[in-house]
Amino acid sequence: MKLTFNIDYLTAYGEALVLNIISGEATAKAERHPMETLDGRSWTCSLSRTVKPATYIDYYYSVERRGSEARREWDAMPHRLEFANSRSACHVMYDKWIDMPYDALLYSSAFTECVARRKRELSAVADFGKMIRLKVRAPQLRAGQRLALAGSGPYLGNWLKPAGLRMAEHTPNEWVVSLDASKIDRPFMEFKFVIAGNDNDNIIMWEDGANRTVTLPDMKAGDVVTYELLQAEFGISLWRGAGTVVPVFALRSGGSYGVGDFGDLKAMVRWAASTAQHALQVLPVNDTTATHTWRDSYPYSAISTYALHPQYTDLRQLAPLKDAKRREHYERLRQELNALPQVDYERVNAAKTGYLRELFAQEWQAVSRRVTYKRFFEANRQWLVPYAAFCHYRDKHGTPDFSRWTGHERPDDGELKAMANPQTKLYKEVAFWYYVQYNLDMQMREVHELARDMKVILKGDIPIGVSHTSVETWTQPRYFNLDGQAGAPPDAFSANGQNWGFPTYNWNEMMADGCLWWTQRLGKMAEYFDAYRIDHILGFFRIWEIPADAVHGLLGQFVPALGMTREEIAAYGLQADTGRLTKPYITDSVIEALFGERADEVRSTYVCPLDDGYAMRPEYDTQRKVEAAFGEKPSEADTRLRDGLYALISNVLFVADRTDANKLHPRIAAQTDMAYAALSDRDKTAFNRLYDDYFYRRHNQFWYNEAMRKLPLLGRATRMLMCAEDLGMVPECVPWVMNRLNILSLEIQTMPKESGTRFAHLSHYPYLSVCTMSTHDTPTMRAWWDEDHERAQDYFTTMLHHDGTAPHPMPGWLAKDIVERQLMSPSALCILTLQDWLATDEKLRLADAGAERINIPANPHHYWRYRMHLDIEDMAQDQQFNASLRALIDGSGRRQEG
Repeated sequence: MKLTFNIDYLTAYGEALVLNIISGEATAKAERHPMETLDGRSWTCSLSRTVKPATYIDYYYSVERRGSEARREWDAMPHRLEFANSRSACHVMYDKWIDMPYDALLYSSAFTECVARRKRELSAVADFGKMIRLKVRAPQLRAGQRLALAGSGPYLGNWLKPAGLRMAEHTPNEWVVSLDASKIDRPFMEFKFVIAGNDNDNIIMWEDGANRTVTLPDMKAGDVVTYELLQAEFGISLWRGAGTVVPVFALRSGGSYGVGDFGDLKAMVRWAASTAQHALQVLPVNDTTATHTWRDSYPYSAISTYALHPQYTDLRQLAPLKDAKRREHYERLRQELNALPQVDYERVNAAKTGYLRELFAQEWQAVSRRVTYKRFFEANRQWLVPYAAFCHYRDKHGTPDFSRWTGHERPDDGELKAMANPQTKLYKEVAFWYYVQYNLDMQMREVHELARDMKVILKGDIPIGVSHTSVETWTQPRYFNLDGQAGAPPDAFSANGQNWGFPTYNWNEMMADGCLWWTQRLGKMAEYFDAYRIDHILGFFRIWEIPADAVHGLLGQFVPALGMTREEIAAYGLQADTGRLTKPYITDSVIEALFGERADEVRSTYVCPLDDGYAMRPEYDTQRKVEAAFGEKPSEADTRLRDGLYALISNVLFVADRTDANKLHPRIAAQTDMAYAALSDRDKTAFNRLYDDYFYRRHNQFWYNEAMRKLPLLGRATRMLMCAEDLGMVPECVPWVMNRLNILSLEIQTMPKESGTRFAHLSHYPYLSVCTMSTHDTPTMRAWWDEDHERAQDYFTTMLHHDGTAPHPMPGWLAKDIVERQLMSPSALCILTLQDWLATDEKLRLADAGAERINIPANPHHYWRYRMHLDIEDMAQDQQFNASLRALIDGSGRRQEG
């Protein structure tokens, strides 16, 4: 069969178009076919190919310059060519170049497989002697709707056919119809697209604008001509949905085990659907078990980017223990743990792990023979075996620090191979972890499928980092800079910056294989979710890297970044000695100001004199040394002393570049420290100018290019809806990238992105955004309201436009007013914390608003243990509360039925 591809695309001198054919197999490598042109605009390519009816190929176009790909079409939804005519001998395609559309989110699996889920099928094989095929994209359609064609002439129904000619949705949002060219009145056909009900013959809506026309070509027997048309346009408002965010560990039901589990998550999906919500967002669900202590409660420090946390196993879905006494023992323990107001991480995980080990001994022989288990193992063995090995050695050696696993500091390929062989002793020693992950995988998949059936978008969370001691850093250390710590510069969450303790990424290694580490990670996540939040998307532009010997984030620097030479610094007019300004500025006045009555103790114990001041003694010259000297639980007075020593060490104006000692970076927030205060007015002016240029202008194009190397690869990896946490010190280039890639931003009214404003204006939010009032890192809406009465009064007057004095504590009517306004925003998604939804009902919400806080970012050792104060069953049965939520969502126009 002869295939001829045609496309109009104006190229520049030296550019050429390439046709890239993807076979029906998703894993197949694209076939590259150079195209030809006579005028640099009209491109064509002809091929001969043996094909079978009812099959297809997918393809996309790209532009090459000097033998390298300069750009390509949006390949999330490639062109599709179906071989739908059993008598065809020649296919001719007239295509249009496809850039990422403004409504790209409607092509994500969040819509095509969930909110607007429809049955798709290849178009039926036709037996026309001459065939015209029309293809058009119509992403606006909801579930239960279909596209049809109505037009002039008897064959097209003379505009009168009740539901037009039925079209087939052969790929998500793209519809196709095959027409018998011999029955179409020549020389052209005139038509429009219409939306029709899937189960009736009624036309719901006609396409906007003038009638479409297609001039028919001369055709001979066996010809198939396909026209790809511009997107159908209908007067349908942009889709907007509402949802809830809640950590899985925070869920509570009558039957859970002291912590939320995947069974409880099912119940939350049902509740969300019953209240007209279209989204349910969770925090990370990966395994964080490193020390078997409460410190493992931090959900953003995973020991595996694939394995799910064993605590989320719903024991109710597993076989019961046959031993009645053990069963009764665990039931008593379950009731005791489930009655606690917060999660007791250590007891809960010890109890559930003990139960699972006993059940493993009872059930493993049967489970290991299941076809579903064998399929799971083969599909996941690449990460599953190293994960099981890591857990095995972690417990055997009593530490997650693999540098202390004598003989196993690096993975042993022979041992890993043995751990994958059911006939070996090592397999039997690690099989427990296979069993646990198999159960978790089955349960999480069921949650995902239920969410899709109920048209609730399940949204996951991808942490920017992994634990310093994790499966990935053990098995793939080349991808990480293990001598650094990732964090964030000072922001609204923490005046000293945040130190997450994660290793930073070696992006040169990651980019060498096309970000395979990230794309595989996302591919696994897509098995459970249809949307995801990229935690700290700024890390893909640059990460805040803190030296290994620092505790706070103030001594960090952006990586990658354009360090400044001493000549550049001098050119700004800074006359002070830059070599001196990289060392802590310590004088008697500084010591007196920081330590008061303990100043003499500091002078005699922690510093040594210099000609022009003091230097830290070698045994205390880093924050980690100071931390070790004071131990884990210093007294309140010693804590103040320790923190003062931290401040002495970070009292510098510049930090040295991590890779080039000849370059410097201005220290973040240096203007708040005494090293800056000691400068002359002239040097202060010079430093301020240098500082502003460095942090707000110098890197914009550089960081834009960095992000555009990485984020498009992530976008292509799956069809999940990509959302971002883009808070903090946001460079100007971040919205450039997010707008280009259609990544949804995060908008919080109390953290405006417009400089010089105290509160964001909801009407200014972009459509491609997620709107919320609080997050797991902030106080809840009620707690924020009572933190600062002056601020609350300003919000009450300027944002809510109420007269009089703002009431405290926040009454339910006021919470409902704020929630209603959030829902009315233009954002595609308004996802509120469960606590903020509950705040609207005074009889249902928790009395103590402070007890609803999930995390305090300024505390790196925060215990993540918040739990709902009421059972999901009770909340779901509260008709007044749920009716109120439905009314709020209805009134905002966010209750689309898909």
